[in-house]
Amino acid sequence: MSRSTTTTARRRRRAAVVIAGGLSAAIALSGCTPPAPQSTAPADWELTAQTDAPSGDIDSFTWASYAEPYSLDYAYAFDYADNQVLSNVCESLLRLNPDYTLSPGLAESFSHPTPTTWVYEIRDGVTFHDGTTMTAADVVASMNRHLDPEVGSSWYSVYQNVTSIEQTGDSEVTVTEASPDSQFNLAMGGSAGVVESAATLAEKGADYGNSTGGVNCTGPFSFGEWKSGESITLERYDGYWDTANAAKSGEVTFLFMTDPNARSNALKSGEVDGGWMIPADAVPQLRSSDEGDMLFGLNTAVSSLIVSNLDGPLGDLRVRKALLMALDRQGIVDAALKGYGEPTNALTTPSVWVGASDQGVSDAFDGLEEYPYDLDAAKKLVEEAGATGEEITYLTAPISSDFNVYAQATAAAAQAIGLKAKIETVTPSAYTALFSDPTAREGVDLFYTAWYLSSPDPLEMFSVLRTGEFSNYGEWSDADFDAVVNEAIAIDDPAERSEKTAEAQRIANEQLPWLPLYQAPTTLFLGKRITGVAPSIAFLYAPWAASIGAR
Repeated sequence: MSRSTTTTARRRRRAAVVIAGGLSAAIALSGCTPPAPQSTAPADWELTAQTDAPSGDIDSFTWASYAEPYSLDYAYAFDYADNQVLSNVCESLLRLNPDYTLSPGLAESFSHPTPTTWVYEIRDGVTFHDGTTMTAADVVASMNRHLDPEVGSSWYSVYQNVTSIEQTGDSEVTVTEASPDSQFNLAMGGSAGVVESAATLAEKGADYGNSTGGVNCTGPFSFGEWKSGESITLERYDGYWDTANAAKSGEVTFLFMTDPNARSNALKSGEVDGGWMIPADAVPQLRSSDEGDMLFGLNTAVSSLIVSNLDGPLGDLRVRKALLMALDRQGIVDAALKGYGEPTNALTTPSVWVGASDQGVSDAFDGLEEYPYDLDAAKKLVEEAGATGEEITYLTAPISSDFNVYAQATAAAAQAIGLKAKIETVTPSAYTALFSDPTAREGVDLFYTAWYLSSPDPLEMFSVLRTGEFSNYGEWSDADFDAVVNEAIAIDDPAERSEKTAEAQRIANEQLPWLPLYQAPTTLFLGKRITGVAPSIAFLYAPWAASIGAR
């Protein structure tokens, strides 16, 4: 969670706003009071909030992506590869800012007149990329797709409490819910709040969002060309409504580079101008590169092992605890991230506890079960569970070298405590399907995720782990947990809600539906030709590429 301290000349050239200190830096941006961090990362790193403003516009730049998007249909955009592109083309009712606050987007304002209604005043003067005017009817059509079972939206959980979405004025949309839901409006800064042309949705049908149908939204870039297996090019939209944040580049091309070594080499050589999610092996070299700057920014992601099969040996809590205790998590951070991160026992980062009370943060993080590295104790738990000799299957992909570290470390840990472990490898695109397609998870016990939150509230993490939720991949169920989360969802006040959310975090820490590994910064390499981006995980929902121009 920091930024390179490269040569003095480079520091002058990029007079970034920085905050030092690993985990505590992310929390400083969020306004929370954290538990004391114990990072083993190099002492000279810093967290960058914003890079220098551009000196002017630029004709184009290129960007490396570890995988081809599954879809640019906002209803299915549910992973890094999808959203880093879509965030520059399509916009939401609210805008998620780099510091993880929300501000007006396509909704000029909103109100909460009753506990079960949210009213959005739709911004005038906004046009889609085909030149047609955005209306409240487009908003209604876009939002209603999440309720359509034929669509099968990945964001249905945000809308599951919604009973109606109606146009209630020339520029007004009212959402009515069956019961109070604090999380709905918070989610309107992400893909769940995207607005698309109703006419385009009807015209494109099943081709909407794919390489032939494209999208027709309101963002600073329009959809240009999608060469399957190769690249996506976006073009500056000159009719963009937010003139102060108009794109400074004529176009941006995302190159699909599934080989982490090829991706790293392209950045080191200057062949590609930048990229998010830098392969860990490349970070030390890129920090000293003359081709640009290695940057570290705010993150909301916790890296965990998702338990996707509770019918196997991991269905026994003792085995889940044993496996976590058999994982040398500090060793994993050192090997996989070169020390740029720290182990955690929680499924959220303090950076998302925006508006939380001091008591809420304390309850959420202080005194959690720590699961220390202890092979002897772990092996005894497996024996007590009668699971000795049983096999687990771990699914991985060649996304970057750290993925191999997680796979090998997990298999070794399982075998050290008496389990058998099988590693299966799939393509990066097939790996992405794990998060949206239940058939892709068949026969899989564990897989890795860097799970980010799409809103400035930790309750989002726990709401998706309730019984029956789309992202509850292992179909874990705990009645006490569900009750706590449901109670928290109905609380509007963020400080009061945080204290109830803390209860959910403690239950998850005890029951381990997912096994938390570590938290680390968002990583970004920015080539020497360009500047202007905020190194924050908000790149998944905010139009980050629009601010990039000539250095």
